[in-house]
Amino acid sequence: MMTHNESRLNKYDEVAYVLDYLSSGSSQTIKGRKGVVIQSIGEDNLNLLELLGDPSAEFDIGERLSIGKQERSKIISVLGKLEYHDLTDNSVDDLLDVIQNIVAKNEIKYINYLNNVQAVTPRLHGIELIPGVGKKSLFHLLRARERTPFTSFDDLQIRGGLKEPSLQIAKRIIEELSGSSKINLFVK
Repeated sequence: MMTHNESRLNKYDEVAYVLDYLSSGSSQTIKGRKGVVIQSIGEDNLNLLELLGDPSAEFDIGERLSIGKQERSKIISVLGKLEYHDLTDNSVDDLLDVIQNIVAKNEIKYINYLNNVQAVTPRLHGIELIPGVGKKSLFHLLRARERTPFTSFDDLQIRGGLKEPSLQIAKRIIEELSGSSKINLFVK
């Protein structure tokens, strides 16, 4: 199994989740390319990706697809990376739910990150960048983490007082993807 640090070194996602698809669309990343165009988000690196799907396959919003070079069944190719402003309205509408699902499925990865994140500037701790965390709750979270590292989102919510951790992390990821944050915690 790949560790968190090893997966961060691999810039390519092996798995992506469908945000939107057009059965006869035009690529935004490769001029003139047409077909089943899928907008997706990668599981490990949270890259926004455009994929070319197999025209005989069916796709569902939120569906988990193998996009690695070895195990593609419904995907013909990864066309390229997308920017947030390139997403369709449907992709933007489904983004929060899909990211929250990714965060929940990778709970240990995000818990480990929160257990280890440090100050990003002398006056700003990385945990403060999570929506719902202010100075008062930051100190509470840090004290609880010092006593015993968090083991799950339930533990983080109960001992740390962070309500709906997967939702708050998903909101932070969207801020980073949209370019509205100056400091990124989760998106390269």
